[in-house]
Amino acid sequence: MARMMIKRWFWAWDFEEEEVWLNEMAYQGWALDKVGFCKYYFKSYEPGEYVVRLQMLENNPAMAESQEYIAFVEDTGAEYIGSVARWVYFRKKAADGRFELFSDISSMMNQLRRIINLALFCMVLNLLLGINALQYSPFGILNLALAVILAYGGYRLLLKKKRLEKKRILRE
Repeated sequence: MARMMIKRWFWAWDFEEEEVWLNEMAYQGWALDKVGFCKYYFKSYEPGEYVVRLQMLENNPAMAESQEYIAFVEDTGAEYIGSVARWVYFRKKAADGRFELFSDISSMMNQLRRIINLALFCMVLNLLLGINALQYSPFGILNLALAVILAYGGYRLLLKKKRLEKKRILRE
């Protein structure tokens, strides 16, 4: 069985694009088999054999609550591929039917809330580090630049949240 590793970066707010890319790879016959920081490991399978989903958990995947959730998803027939920080990756055979991790708009909103909180925390941290470091070295500019990028990501996430809120209102 052929194997392949691809290094690729996705910002946290691009999680939907990451999932689309992983499923395009699966459609081409390369199913996600393992994950690492900015590293994706694939094995060759029948094209379209697997569907991949990812999710940011509330807690670290090693914690009991997260382990219970992972076991719950595995009970549906999905395979837990691995995690990067609080992001977890699952795959399931496409022949087994539809595979979604979010059953309703509220669960999608919770996902966005977790990602927004992470982006805001990182933005504030980099902003404070950048302001402090400017006094001592030019590296503070890098922290400030990262804070601006994270602010942009937070803005994009807030737009996604607004779209979901409108969708929820339309459904009610």
